[in-house]
Amino acid sequence: MSALPPETIRNIGIISHIDAGKTTVSERILFYSGETHKMGEVHDGAAVMDWMPQEQERGITITASATTCQWRDVTINLIDTPGHIDFTMEVERSMRVLDGAIAVFSAVEGVQPQSESVWRQAERYGVPRICFVNKMDRVGADLENVMLRIRERLKARPLLLQLPLGSESRFSGVIDLLTEEVVTFDEGDQGRTVTRRPLPEEYREVAARARELIVEAAADFDDAVMADYLAGVAISPERLLPPLRAAVLSCRLFPLFLGSALRNKGIQPLLDGVAAFLPSPLDRGTVRGSNPVTGVEEEVICRAPGPLRALAFKVQADEGRKLTYLRIYSGALRTGESLLNSSRNRVEKIGRLFRMHSHRREQIESASAGDIVAVAGFKEALTGDTLCDPHHPLLLEGVAIPEPVVSLAVEAQGVDDRERLPAALEKLLWEDPTFRVHEERDTGQTILTGMGELHLEILLDRLFREFGVRVSSGPPRVVYRETIQQQVEHRELFLREVEGRVQKGEVLLRLTPLPRGAGVRVVLPPPERLPLTPEQLRNLTSSLLQGCAAGSFSGYPLTDLELLLLETPFEPGITTELGLRAAALKGLVMAARSALPTLLEPVMALELTVPAETTGKVLGGIQQRRGRVEGVEGRDDREIIRALAPLAGMFGYMTELRSATRGRGSYTMEFSHYDRAPLEVQWRFGVLSPLPQ
Repeated sequence: MSALPPETIRNIGIISHIDAGKTTVSERILFYSGETHKMGEVHDGAAVMDWMPQEQERGITITASATTCQWRDVTINLIDTPGHIDFTMEVERSMRVLDGAIAVFSAVEGVQPQSESVWRQAERYGVPRICFVNKMDRVGADLENVMLRIRERLKARPLLLQLPLGSESRFSGVIDLLTEEVVTFDEGDQGRTVTRRPLPEEYREVAARARELIVEAAADFDDAVMADYLAGVAISPERLLPPLRAAVLSCRLFPLFLGSALRNKGIQPLLDGVAAFLPSPLDRGTVRGSNPVTGVEEEVICRAPGPLRALAFKVQADEGRKLTYLRIYSGALRTGESLLNSSRNRVEKIGRLFRMHSHRREQIESASAGDIVAVAGFKEALTGDTLCDPHHPLLLEGVAIPEPVVSLAVEAQGVDDRERLPAALEKLLWEDPTFRVHEERDTGQTILTGMGELHLEILLDRLFREFGVRVSSGPPRVVYRETIQQQVEHRELFLREVEGRVQKGEVLLRLTPLPRGAGVRVVLPPPERLPLTPEQLRNLTSSLLQGCAAGSFSGYPLTDLELLLLETPFEPGITTELGLRAAALKGLVMAARSALPTLLEPVMALELTVPAETTGKVLGGIQQRRGRVEGVEGRDDREIIRALAPLAGMFGYMTELRSATRGRGSYTMEFSHYDRAPLEVQWRFGVLSPLPQ
């Protein structure tokens, strides 16, 4: 297949809340465009776009799937995105490279929580949208409520281009308000045959009122249409389309189409709407980049002649190798070419070039500006990297990556699993920027961090199915710290025969508490006051630091104290280095135990974004987890809550927050400081004795 003219391309995504029907809409688009010859159903686990076993079993979309199809004279690069909040990164990186989107709403549920989230993501990237109100055949379908919620919750201006023909189970087609025709879909051939006929008399009055709203909307963006409208001149659909399209491209108007994807109704007019209203790469104008060496900014114009500029927006582990998805902003790609990864200053070579059809690949030799393709052969490219002409380096804006907040500790079950685990985790890290892995230094646990419990559940399932790695999982252990509350001095004498030789050492230590976050400070007197060599002093300091790392009573490290070495009596021939180190270690433990020891717990800084009407419930939940609210700031219809809360109380909080906010809340969390642990924790570790009953 040769490179596509950019004016004929529509790079679009399908976005919505989970279970609004995105994947069903995608399957019908592929079927009616001739890309597939059989409809795949989500409930049967046979959807083309949901190809992962985890997607087929759960009936949800987990990863954004890209495909290409042809509708009339337009080539559509289509990305079906997930609707579950745990996989919001898939929507984020898709929005970064798409030119337009279809927002799918359920006619019954209306604007749902994740509908708001994906709408805001599209707003952030300025992506024009048309809307498809799905499930018009369901009991409880309420078009007016959907439009009201779009205005109230999304602060958007919907424009109804169709009226439903029949309601709920009697829904049989739509009335096209632009052409004033009835559009029906033949149930005998799965909706392939679309019939248009003149509008019956009984619908003319209601259709005329609805069409007048369309003319008014067009008049807002075209003075000539406004003049004719005020003069009472009839305005043809051909004159209405340009101003309506301009309003859509500027994200000031959002046309509404109606249908029932599962019943094969309304998809072909929706595709006509994609071609008519959503932008081509040329319509989206320029993007900006900067020279990675000089920092000089440059505008990138969508055209094939000129230096290559492309963005890697998705990386997929494909049979152990990387498959990198690219959006080409200018220039052209050819198999075998070498490109500069300006984000990492590395040269990457194109092994093979593909046009993707979900997980099926069609090999091509070249692609040019405006297109979305996949490349095999890149070794280091990751999500958000810029690929460009080596002789004309440029760095494009990357992809915003949400911070993961839910952690899980894992442990390989067998020896073979332990050997395979690092490589398997590395491949998952390629694919998912919101997945993080680290080894907790204090506990030795391997900690996986993701966007939610379902996100981590899917990753564990993939570890076993795709890589054959079995792991046990559980909540991470909280890493506490020990500290002291009063100053003490302690003299320790070590005198013992070890392997036939007497080992002796004596130290006098002073321990002083320091402010929170100060760490450990070992202070030595001037060298002339200690009869030890520099090497002996270094070894003694190292021993004291090791002793702090081991703790005095709980096994957790000592912190926030100053350790002053006051005296080290030295008897030549009797005092030994081993004796000094043993005396220092034991003296540190005994001194700490007599200095009113206490346990510190990690405290996290939280920033929560929640709907204003749920703020009280969220604040109550934070306080129940021993959190302290630092401030609340209002933004439109949402509240930004800043709080501090102990890490021990935050496990499982994402589930509680989604329940309290009906799925509309989110939060970020990062370490803030250590603070004194509650009494029950002090009792559990033996720092304090429980009060008698």
